[in-house]
This record gives sequence, structure tokens and C-alpha cells, in this order.
Amino acid sequence: MKPQRTIAQEAKLAGKGMFSGVESTVKFLPADADTGIVFVRTDLDMPVRIEANVKNIAERGRRTAIAKSNASVETIEHCMAALSALEIDNIIVEVAASEMPGLDGGSNEYFKTLKKCGFVEQKLPRKEFAVKEAISFNEAGASIYALPSSSDGLEITYDMDYTKHTGIGRQLLSCTMTTEYFEKNLAPARTFLLEAEAKQFQAHGIGTHLGPRDILVIGSDGPIKNSYRFSDECVRHKVVDLIGDLSLIGRKITGRIVAYKSGHNLNQKLAKQILAQAENYDRISEAGTNALLDIRRIQKILPHRYPFLLVDKVIEIDGDRFIKGVKNVTFNEMFFQGHFPSTPIMPGVLVLEAMAQVSGLLFAQKLEHTGKLAVLLGMDAVKLRKSVVPGDQLILTAQTVKVRSKIAVCKCEATVSGAKAAEAEIKFMLVDDDAVR
Repeated sequence: MKPQRTIAQEAKLAGKGMFSGVESTVKFLPADADTGIVFVRTDLDMPVRIEANVKNIAERGRRTAIAKSNASVETIEHCMAALSALEIDNIIVEVAASEMPGLDGGSNEYFKTLKKCGFVEQKLPRKEFAVKEAISFNEAGASIYALPSSSDGLEITYDMDYTKHTGIGRQLLSCTMTTEYFEKNLAPARTFLLEAEAKQFQAHGIGTHLGPRDILVIGSDGPIKNSYRFSDECVRHKVVDLIGDLSLIGRKITGRIVAYKSGHNLNQKLAKQILAQAENYDRISEAGTNALLDIRRIQKILPHRYPFLLVDKVIEIDGDRFIKGVKNVTFNEMFFQGHFPSTPIMPGVLVLEAMAQVSGLLFAQKLEHTGKLAVLLGMDAVKLRKSVVPGDQLILTAQTVKVRSKIAVCKCEATVSGAKAAEAEIKFMLVDDDAVR
């Protein structure tokens, strides 16, 4: 593994924010190992540090921003792409405004300024992750995928489909990310707007300081009062944005990224999911299991014990909205002695009980600090669709339908090898912990 590195000396940049038009000054400072990339708003009464990671992403249109404590830094993607391309792991970025300088609309000035700083290798190893399992997102006709690859680099394929706009058309770019490739082929590529979009933005007071010579404005015949640096400059800039967004993972990523019409929103969703996968594999490496909740932690939440504890581990949790658990069914289960000795089948009521237990673990995420417990109240729309036999692995999922002060409802499924074994809508009464003791 390569060592982490930071810049060898300080550097400054200044310019107006692309969206706000506010004058912004940026100062780049070396940072200790394991600091990561940290933005600091120095124009506030009390400076605010905002770590550049997926947890601090703020929802914005057409740009990437991070926020903390009511302070934000806008349009960071071009700077982040340059930091990623130069393999800078640790740096302090002091910015005296709410938006990073737009400069020429690309990553070039950031790249050149940071490259001149030189670099210092640090004692700790760089954090890396190779994509292990396919991840995909599809929304409104756009899509993005992260796939495992035999390569030890980051391969990117971006398909940009503007066939309805003759000034751009359809552009496809495939590349393997290296510092040299980024410097020559990607850093100079600038952001762009369709002519109609530019007029709409300026009518709303956005980017009023910009003219066609400052930013690529594309009409039906191509750039207005400007010219392309590359014949496919638009798709190259989309790749710059993608690299900047993926850098918020906080690790050097290897694998293959395939995108079709993807923008910042989908890029960021992919980055969050890649980090979740990386953290899951960290847990497997450290503990030898992919469980978010193992049996020991489950026993601290549920009162059930042998032979009635029917959830072995939890492998996915989305807040108090969704949970996925696992029950490994073996011939040693006590109920197989009588149900049925010659044809062992897991009783349907126990499959339903397993779904209820994983639901209880889901509601525990919300009820942990409320002093309440979820007690089974009833089941609706119950269907038993498939026999469960020794050797099967039950995948148990529960999705919250509603949670009120006294009632909670969730939709549950149990599957075996992708086939649905049971489903039900389960209702719980939320009672005071002391009431059931």
C-alpha cells in the first residue's frame, strides 16, 4: 500500500464563485496523516471545519456542497477532482466565502496550483478499497454502476446523451484514471450550460457575472462566442465531476464505474454506497462476519432465548426504515423432532415469528432511548408461499409502514434463495418497558 501524502508548501487561489459571483479566496495548507481533506470557513465569526466526506454532503442542484453547523462550502467538485488526481490524502482548505472560486469552470487551475506545491509522503498507509460487489442506481433515465475489476486502477466509462441538442450530441469517454491522464485530458475540460439554461439561471440572478467567454454556453451550433478545447469537452467535464464526487468516499477506489447521463445526485448516491460496502468489508476483516448486529448484540436487544431466538444476525439497516436479517435453518432445530420426523419442515408460525423478531430489531433503532418496547399485536395479509427445510437460509426483511406513539406497523418478507417463503404486515403495540417486566 502506498503511503499517505500531503502538500509540501502552502498555496493560494482567488476568484468569484460560479453560482454566487462572490469573491472567494482559498488557502491550501499541509495537514497531518489521517486528517483527510478538511474545508474551513474562515470568513465566519467562529471558523467552521467541514470534513469532505459523504456524511457531510448537502443536497444541491448542479453542484456538490458539504455542510456542517449551518455553514457550507459550495461547488467543491473541481477542487476535489484535482486533489484526487494528485493523490493528496491530507490537506486543509481554508475558504473565505461560501463558494469555491469558479475560475475557468474546470479543474485546471486547482490542479496546476496544487501540483506546484510539491508533496510530502507520510508514515501511515493510504486508505484504499477495491469494489467487491456490483452497485447500481437508476433514476429518471440516468444510471450509474460500480463494478469489480481485475485492474488495479479506476476505470471510468461515461455515456453522455444529448442527442436532442445538436450543439453537443452524444459523447462517450472511457479511460483509466492516472495523474497524467487527468492533467492532459480532463483538467482543462470546463463546465457547460445550454443556452436556454443560462438564460433561465441569469433571470433568477444566478451567475449574472458570467458571460459566454467565461463559461461554455452551448447553442444549436455549439459554443456561443467561445470554442471547445476538445471535441468531446462536455463528456470530459462530466468525468471530472464524477471523480470529484467519488473522492468524498475518502479512500482511493479501484474498480470500474459505468455512467449514463449521471449527475451529481447519482454520483453522490454511488459514493455513499461504495463507502458502506467498504465499511462492511472492514467489519468482515476485523470480526470475521458481515453482521451489523451479531448474535451477542441481538441478545442485548431482544428478550428471546434458545430455542425461540430466530434471528442469527442483521446484515443491513437503514435507520428505522428498513432491516435485513438472517436465520440459518439446520436439522438440529428442536422443532424438526416433531414437525415432521420423516419430512422436516419449519413451522409457518415460526417463520412469521422470525419476521416479527427482525421487526422488533428494526423498531429498537427508534425506541432505544424512549423506554418503550414493541409487543406483537397482530398480523394481516399473511401468506405462506414456500416450505422452509433444513439447509435453507431465511433472509428476513422488514420495512416500516408507520410508527405512532402507541402503534407501529411494518411490511415483512422471508425469502429463501430469492424465492418468497412468507409475507405479512405485522402490527406492534408500543408499551412502556416496565409494563412487561
